[in-house]
Amino acid sequence: MRLSVIVITRDEEAHIGDCLDSVAFADELIVLDSGSADRTCAIAHARGARVEASADWPGFGPQKNLALDLATGDWVLSIDADERVTPELARAIQRILSAPDADAYRIARLSNFCGRWIRHSGWWPDYVVRLFRRGAGRFTDAPVHERVEVQGRVGTLPGHFLHYPYASLEIFIDKINRYSTEAARAAFERGRRTSVLGPFGHGAWTFIRHYVLRRGFLDGWQGLVLAGMAATGSFYRYVKLYWLGRRPPS
Repeated sequence: MRLSVIVITRDEEAHIGDCLDSVAFADELIVLDSGSADRTCAIAHARGARVEASADWPGFGPQKNLALDLATGDWVLSIDADERVTPELARAIQRILSAPDADAYRIARLSNFCGRWIRHSGWWPDYVVRLFRRGAGRFTDAPVHERVEVQGRVGTLPGHFLHYPYASLEIFIDKINRYSTEAARAAFERGRRTSVLGPFGHGAWTFIRHYVLRRGFLDGWQGLVLAGMAATGSFYRYVKLYWLGRRPPS
């Protein structure tokens, strides 16, 4: 079975080399770039990847589907630039592709935040469907928090991705701002509305859920920061949703 790996990128020179090195066992490496101003494309070329450019940014789900359409392998592994396939996971993928017993596979993801591997706070095991038979899966059209919809049976692989999502707090804060804007817009378009008190209630509940119910307190000071950031993201999302509902129609 031939395996294609797909990655979407923009200004990922700090990550893309290690990412592609971790999937060097694949038969095809495809990088779909959306206007990188750094050395992302050059690094990907040097790793033997097929690098294509997209004319615009349609959102994470549609962009990943564009990358998926470029794949030619029997199976597809979707990986983000800030993720790595561990040797254990690489062996599991190669083994399962010799005799697949499902149409797609979910994979755990272990994330690092400020030097700590986060095993609580709702961050572990963080299963994501990423390996699937080409033709059996497509990404949803969600602008953020996209996922693979599978026609068929989904199994679970041993091993996990290593995930390095935030190089700094500034990047984390910027992502919260961008994601909350897109999430609020998507919710508004689905007809959702909120009251002026909604952001405060959602923010408080998000903090309790992450820090107490999901035992973020076991992740040290990083767990406290993550709970606060999650609460902030929820607050922003509902403030922006409220604002959209208050604006006069254009």
